[in-house]
Amino acid sequence: MNAFLNWVEQNSDRIQREYFEFLRYKSIGTDPAFKNDTIACAHWAKDYLSRAGLKTELIETVGFPIVWGEDMRAGPDAHCLLIYGHYDVQPVDPIELWQSPPFEPEIRGGQVYARGALDDKGQIFYGMTAALAFKELGEKLPINLKFCIEGEEEAGSRGLSHSLPRLKEKMKADSILAIDFDLFGAGEPAISLGARGIVTLEIALTGSKIDLHSGQFGGLAYNPNRALVELLAKLWDRNGKVQVPGFYDDVEEMSEEEKKLFSFWGDQKEYGKMFGIHAFSMENGCSMMEANWFRPTLEINGICGGYTGPGFKTVIPAQAIAKLSCRLVPKQDPERIGRLIEQFLKSHVEPGMELKVDLHGGEGSFRGRPDSDLAQAVAAAYTDVMGKPCRRILAGGSIPVIAKMEKEIGADIVGMGFGLPDDNIHAPNEHFDMKRLHMGILTVAQTIQRLG
Repeated sequence: MNAFLNWVEQNSDRIQREYFEFLRYKSIGTDPAFKNDTIACAHWAKDYLSRAGLKTELIETVGFPIVWGEDMRAGPDAHCLLIYGHYDVQPVDPIELWQSPPFEPEIRGGQVYARGALDDKGQIFYGMTAALAFKELGEKLPINLKFCIEGEEEAGSRGLSHSLPRLKEKMKADSILAIDFDLFGAGEPAISLGARGIVTLEIALTGSKIDLHSGQFGGLAYNPNRALVELLAKLWDRNGKVQVPGFYDDVEEMSEEEKKLFSFWGDQKEYGKMFGIHAFSMENGCSMMEANWFRPTLEINGICGGYTGPGFKTVIPAQAIAKLSCRLVPKQDPERIGRLIEQFLKSHVEPGMELKVDLHGGEGSFRGRPDSDLAQAVAAAYTDVMGKPCRRILAGGSIPVIAKMEKEIGADIVGMGFGLPDDNIHAPNEHFDMKRLHMGILTVAQTIQRLG
């Protein structure tokens, strides 16, 4: 590992410069206004992998292209590792809360501030840079290595998901390393052995052809905003349990033995202080991590109707809209859950209100094996680099396409990453630091060596 450590130290300025180049691309894949920026970012990542000595291509999809790279020179008997990540990023709203332009990386207090600094450009960048280190050190890769870097993870992985059946053979690997996860805590390494699935939907309630004057029609027309909040309130009981029939049918209780596989943390006061949370909603009897890892959720992610701009406009809106999502646990089928919610809403909507439910789809959860070759290699690599025992954790979030990749390819999956809860991913002032990025390079390089 000393050779790689020396390489990182000697090339630290270049690593930072190229990392910043990657961050400057406005690759907001979910927003059509940034289509050209997102495609340009894909070309940049492809060129970077080419410099690392991999055979590269952009694989066209129904959405944004997949950046593909591979080096199969280790031979048919060697372990094959597929590294997954994404080059698209979240929108930057609300822009006024950023302390510096989101696509102009800035270092403050030792942290690099930019959209994508961590999620997932910073993380997949150190994976790509590990491959570059092998090339520039003249070290032959001891395994076969593939990269699959998509451009729509933040929008549901449409392109990659649709392309998986035809790319099944191309993506065949012994294991998949998803570089898009977190540490257990600052300086505390952990492998992620699973993440929850997701399903998203949008509902619209329409009560009239046009917005109505709230004086002329107030007390006459039933307000869609009121109808919407009353309808949404029926989704939970007073204890926060989802009231949709069948929602929990496929949820399996985790045994005490299964729970012992994982390291738990979560001090409610500490968490509340860190993020300004003053109200929690865990299920009765669940710890913070149990609620976040082992239980499904139903959340309102956005709600709007009528005038919300500066000043005041006294209207009864023609329509009110809400965006909902569920985080799902193993054996819950996203499409079934979405349909159950749709049926519930339709059965409880106020007569006279027109309800439209748009299911955006989703993917299931995934679980990795703690005894797989990859799990053991990544855990040992973390310890080599960070000097501490590696823990096992799960993720409350979702990487929509991973479960589908696991099913199609049939490979062991492990998640790794150097994220921390207060890195502000998906929020203004997202940040990461060069020290963790450097440790990421070393950890991926050491994982590759251990798999060989």
